[in-house]
Amino acid sequence: MKIKNVFAALVMTCSLAVSSTGFAQETKMVGGAEMYPTKNIVENAVNSKDHTTLVAAVQAADLVETLQSEGPFTVLAPTNAAFEKLPDGTVASLLKPENKKALQGVLTYHVIAGKNSAADIIADIKAGNGVAEWTTVNGQTLYGMLDGDMVKIKDQAGNVATVTIADVNQSNGVIHVIDTVLLPKM
Repeated sequence: MKIKNVFAALVMTCSLAVSSTGFAQETKMVGGAEMYPTKNIVENAVNSKDHTTLVAAVQAADLVETLQSEGPFTVLAPTNAAFEKLPDGTVASLLKPENKKALQGVLTYHVIAGKNSAADIIADIKAGNGVAEWTTVNGQTLYGMLDGDMVKIKDQAGNVATVTIADVNQSNGVIHVIDTVLLPKM
């Protein structure tokens, strides 16, 4: 009986990663790839087929090193489909070297310092009587609200993104996948 229990514990351990805080965190699938809590944001994101545009943008903006650093960061990660909703030519224009500063502004608008789980975000929304405000790494504000049980994030231009996959834990923070690109004031 003891061998059976040890084997069951070993199987559970192998299917979960343990964070630096000691709490077990599950490995999630994003864009057809496993996202390992033991890897950093960039190490995981490069494997998601749904985030190739985001990865290309992070590389063009020279933000790879930043997102590989200790953090912690909360990243609202728009999918390729989210980038496709932007007006024609927007992504191509932002990826040009002469628009690097603007691209950095857009990308850092999707990052909040600290590790904010879905539970933390919902608690902020409830504490704000239905609306939470967060200052992003680029210094501008994002707003969070609930629509039923769905977390919505609104930018300063009024665009609203829905969190489609929450709590994708990373060694240096957490990713929440969103369906719309959030745009800062330019």
